[in-house]
Amino acid sequence: MVEGLTTTIQLASLAMAAWCLVSVLRNQPMVVPHLVGIGLLWLLLLGQGVVSAVQATNDTRPAETAVFVSYLATVILIPPACAVWGLAERSRWGPAVIAFACLILPVMMVRLEQTWDPTIV
Repeated sequence: MVEGLTTTIQLASLAMAAWCLVSVLRNQPMVVPHLVGIGLLWLLLLGQGVVSAVQATNDTRPAETAVFVSYLATVILIPPACAVWGLAERSRWGPAVIAFACLILPVMMVRLEQTWDPTIV
């Protein structure tokens, strides 16, 4: 895993969550810029997934491979799932779904780092 990319993902996710929470407080539905933001976040997650897969096929492997792969798959699937759910919900709760998902992603990224290198506390 690339620590700098992980930090970027965490910061982008928290910024996206804050932006969506502002939309919720303003009683606004999900709009195209929200989709663009979640799409960019998803691209960052895909990049981390590709880098992790390449590193795992080389000499560097996570300590708990099955757990790592399941967390990585979940992290990569969260943004598209919340985008579809947010689009389906045409009230202010559409951005709330994205905000909730974006608050979960940083925690899951920390867990991914912990399963990659168990010495990280």
